[in-house]
Amino acid sequence: MSKRIEVKDLNVYYGKFKAVEDATMVIEPRAVTAFIGPSGCGKSTFLRTLNRMHEVIPGAYVEGKVLLDGADLYGADVDPVLVRRQVGMVFQRPNPFPTMSIGDNVIAGMRLNNKRLGKAEADAIIESSLRGANLWEEVKNRLDKPGSSLSGGQQQRLCIARAIAMQPDVLLMDEPCSALDPISTLAIEDLIQQLKESYTIVIVTHNMQQAARVSDTTAFFNIAGTGSPGRLIEVGPTEKIFSTPDDQATEDYITGRFG
Repeated sequence: MSKRIEVKDLNVYYGKFKAVEDATMVIEPRAVTAFIGPSGCGKSTFLRTLNRMHEVIPGAYVEGKVLLDGADLYGADVDPVLVRRQVGMVFQRPNPFPTMSIGDNVIAGMRLNNKRLGKAEADAIIESSLRGANLWEEVKNRLDKPGSSLSGGQQQRLCIARAIAMQPDVLLMDEPCSALDPISTLAIEDLIQQLKESYTIVIVTHNMQQAARVSDTTAFFNIAGTGSPGRLIEVGPTEKIFSTPDDQATEDYITGRFG
């Protein structure tokens, strides 16, 4: 199910401002790729180009290619809605729909896509998605309670369940633990390790230890200064990036000399 992403010569714009310049990389399937780098260097912008969320901002566009198993996500005949179904997104702050029950939150995406679900099918998807997000045992007796009644960490796992209910090939996570306490963070990190057996996972994180713990590959982004575009400086196996990076800037960032 999980797929390989190839990014070639990607430039990302907000109107006239170039946010990311000349990014080229391969994101391997059934692995976790972490994007690290100082604030404002284009990590989250780059992440959002991988499922065309970037272009919902007026005036935003990209040049270059993003290929999912060889198919260009920005091809002329490609429907962005279908791209977002294939490439799911989990945001920084847990965002369950507050007026919906826990169960309805899980299948909200399918309903938005006008998928008609019988009760038995809906129940099966809710259970398998919540199990997939390691949340079933905690909520199975209160599926009719509002999603907003859960703790922050549970809400984030609910959002992950909502993403995987759509059966995507890729899961993008934009700082998924930054609003969570350490115990909830650990639960999400454990979950990421399990999910990579089925999905291609890309995570943006400001937490160096987290990148070192959860990712197989790390990509370091940097920026020359305010108003300059972000650049992908180097990408490689996480162990190598954290122990013997090729670029001095990567080493300076990882050892805390800047950023």
